[in-house]
Amino acid sequence: MNKPLAGKRIVITRARAQAGTLAQRVKALGGEAIEWPTIEIAPVHDFSALDDAVARIESYDWLIFTSVNGVEPFLLRLAHAGKRTADLEGLKVAAIGSETAKRLRSAAISVSLVPQRYQAEGILDALKGEPMRGKKVLLPRAAAARDVLPETLRRWGARVDVVAAYRTVPPPIDAAYARRRLQSGEIDVVTFTSSSTVRHFVQLFGGSNIASIVGAAAVACIGPITAQTVDELGGTVAIMAREFTIDGLVQAIIEHFGSAQQGSLGTSNVRKVKTNG
Repeated sequence: MNKPLAGKRIVITRARAQAGTLAQRVKALGGEAIEWPTIEIAPVHDFSALDDAVARIESYDWLIFTSVNGVEPFLLRLAHAGKRTADLEGLKVAAIGSETAKRLRSAAISVSLVPQRYQAEGILDALKGEPMRGKKVLLPRAAAARDVLPETLRRWGARVDVVAAYRTVPPPIDAAYARRRLQSGEIDVVTFTSSSTVRHFVQLFGGSNIASIVGAAAVACIGPITAQTVDELGGTVAIMAREFTIDGLVQAIIEHFGSAQQGSLGTSNVRKVKTNG
């Protein structure tokens, strides 16, 4: 059986609770999956804003999840308020990607919209045909996140409630050990699946720029927003998924090494990221 990642050491920076799918894929393809989680998903200190929104859930027109991480705390607070998923039947529910949609459907929540591009801009593209003026939108998300989605919806005339459902925090990690392995050249790829994994990665290594941390390892990103964050923090993106999913990321890594073996870089997966400004 062909093992296209045989002998490759691939670092996974995703939260440990979510790293399993990528780790399993890497191992199945012959690679060594090295889990160095740079974030942990933690509850917010105060659920009052989310609880207030959940208490009025029937008043909303749209419920939008921009990460699978927001689903579980929302469901917990829904149950805490004595409500059921059946109380969401009058809402349209949007999920940023297939993983988020799958979790919602497993909780018996009907998903009305999953964008083709799994990012905030993709949700906006999908909503362009929807009459948003006067609509009430609930956006349960990370305590710190990009504002492009709520700001654009407000410009379209929607009334948007942004509530913190969870936060990302840095986990304990032996940064000195990780840096030695990176600097030794034994790591082939460092993967990033969100901008928060990139930012916390840099923080864990004392704020150095990414290029000086990863050494010769290739940086692989799940999508352009994550790639832009790498670029802003001094790194170079060698691999980027065309489909912004774990499967898409794995495929991009396979193609990167396949092209390298043929003596080229596989330009379809190499991106120069331009930032605004």
